[in-house]
Amino acid sequence: MEQGRARENVRPYASAGTPQGVRVPEQARGEHTHSEPPAPRVIQRHSVRGQILDALRAALVGGELAPGEVYSAPALGARFGVSATPVREAMQQLAVEGAVEVVPNRGFRVSERGPRELAELAEVRALIEVPVMLRLARAVPASGWCALRPLADATVAAAAVGDRAAYAESDRAFHGAVLALSGNQQLVAVADDLHRRSQWPLVDSPAGRRADLLADASEHTALLDALIARDLTVVQSLVREHFNGADV
Repeated sequence: MEQGRARENVRPYASAGTPQGVRVPEQARGEHTHSEPPAPRVIQRHSVRGQILDALRAALVGGELAPGEVYSAPALGARFGVSATPVREAMQQLAVEGAVEVVPNRGFRVSERGPRELAELAEVRALIEVPVMLRLARAVPASGWCALRPLADATVAAAAVGDRAAYAESDRAFHGAVLALSGNQQLVAVADDLHRRSQWPLVDSPAGRRADLLADASEHTALLDALIARDLTVVQSLVREHFNGADV
């Protein structure tokens, strides 16, 4: 990014200040002593692109970017308060993931998906994740599963307020943490990609159905309870049901 773009901040739909919990160095605020020269400016192009990518993913999952609609990089850049360049780069990544399609000289069209594609993704996820979960159920001690309780609780909290974007992130975090217990990072990466693809909204689907989110989140907590108790019969039933009914 040119230095003139280095000061861009992502503003999804509203002006955003410094994130909570992030300490801004004195040099970044223009405050320094005469005995200590200011730190050199670091151009964080990838950081801006990553923030835009996260914001676009949230907008897609939340239904703010509708399937079939075409969005231009300059218009989205104005919406987020940045130039078109990081938006275009983020959209290219979303095109690789199958969330959007490139429309020459116009922008990007949000992909239109039907129930069959969602069912196919759920089937592939089940083929990968179910055997791993059942194997882990026999090997991981109760303390290992207890450590995942906050992640399961986060899915319930997001579902309770109907925040589909927050639920999508917490849902992926929970499943990723479960699979990470296998020690197979390639498995985690492949499963995460499939999971993300399964979260893009269907054509004409409601943006967020709280009852469905709550039902899905409750399966996380029930699964943890069964894993801690090493009730393998219940574990097998729950994991298969979880993927058969997956729609978020």
